[in-house]
Amino acid sequence: MRFLMMHRVDEHDPRSWNPSQEFIAKMGGFIQEAAEKGILITAEGVHPTEKGSLVRKARGAAIRVTDGPFAEAKEVIGGFALINAADRAEAVEFAKRYVELFDQEIEVEIRQVVEFDELPTQD
Repeated sequence: MRFLMMHRVDEHDPRSWNPSQEFIAKMGGFIQEAAEKGILITAEGVHPTEKGSLVRKARGAAIRVTDGPFAEAKEVIGGFALINAADRAEAVEFAKRYVELFDQEIEVEIRQVVEFDELPTQD
């Protein structure tokens, strides 16, 4: 099964966007090990919200685009990983190892990816 992990960080914490060399080395080793074991499919960090946009559409309303930064958000997505895991419990264990790498407050949301063969079929 594939699982998407999205990590949220404090938008205003400089460590969220300027990691130390020590952190980069720890994360690099973790990523390499997870990729070699076939767990990690891909993982990336993202830029701060000042370089992003939100695109919203309310029911019956026009599409609205808001350019960052997003003042109403304290915690924002700082990156993501797509992993292979036998089940959600295994994905949670991987996420626990992942968050241990950080020396700041972090939250990881784990969501199972819908596979094509899980979609309802037309009769």
